[in-house]
Amino acid sequence: MLPGAEPFDHAGGPVGVLLCHGFTGTPQTLRGWADYLAGQGLTVSLPRLPGHGTSWQDLARTGGADWLAEVDSAFVRLTGRCEQVFAFGLSMGGCLALRLAEAHGNAVRGLVLVNPSLADTRVSLLTPVLKYLVRSVPGIASDIKKPGGHELGYDRVPVRAAATLPALWKQTARNLGQVTQPVLVYRSTTDHVVGPASMRVLLGGLPGGQVTVRECADSYHVATLDNDAGAIFEGSLKFVQDLT
Repeated sequence: MLPGAEPFDHAGGPVGVLLCHGFTGTPQTLRGWADYLAGQGLTVSLPRLPGHGTSWQDLARTGGADWLAEVDSAFVRLTGRCEQVFAFGLSMGGCLALRLAEAHGNAVRGLVLVNPSLADTRVSLLTPVLKYLVRSVPGIASDIKKPGGHELGYDRVPVRAAATLPALWKQTARNLGQVTQPVLVYRSTTDHVVGPASMRVLLGGLPGGQVTVRECADSYHVATLDNDAGAIFEGSLKFVQDLT
C-alpha cells in the first residue's frame, strides 16, 4: 500500500459520516475532512476502495461493482454503531454516496457531494474503444489550484476500470428519484476532470428545493485539498448539525 493511502476510522458520537474518495484517488484526498469531522465528535469511516492506493495495475482488475460493494459494507457497519449516518463523497465518491442513498433510503440522513461525477469525464469518453487498444492513459490526479497541493493518486488510469464508470453513472442517474434526503453540493467553478454534464444530470433528477449548491471559486476538482477546503469542512459540519 502507498504510504498515506490507509483507510481511516474514528469512533465518536452517535452521528456518523461515511466518506467516499474518488476514482484513482485514495483516502488521503479526504483525510483532512475526516480529521476535522472526527475532531468535532463525529464517528467517521473513510474506507479505501478496491484497487486504489497500491498500483494502477491492481485497479485494472476492479470495477464499479467492487467499489460500490466496499462503501456499502462500510455504511452497514457504520449504521450498526450510530443512530444517524451521513454519506459524503468526492467525484466518483459522490456517485457512490448517491447510490447508497438510493439503496438504503432513510438510513442515509443526508448527502454532501464535492464535484460529483455522474457523466462524462476526461478519461471516460473513449474507454469503450480504448480498452481494446491500450491498457492505460495519463492520470487525472492532483487537479488542484493551491500551490504545493498534491493528491495521492495514480499517474496512469487503467482503461478497463474506467470503462465500468458509465454503467455506474447510468444506474445512479436512473434511480435519482429514490433519493429523498437533503443534498449539499460543492462545485468548483473550474474543474479539469468532471464536466458540467454531471451537474445537469444531478439537478435534472432531483427537485430544486432538495439540493443546495455552493460554488468553490478558488479550487479545481480536488477541492478537499484546495483553497476552499476549510469552507467545505465547516459547511458540511453545519449541514450535519442542522439535520441532527
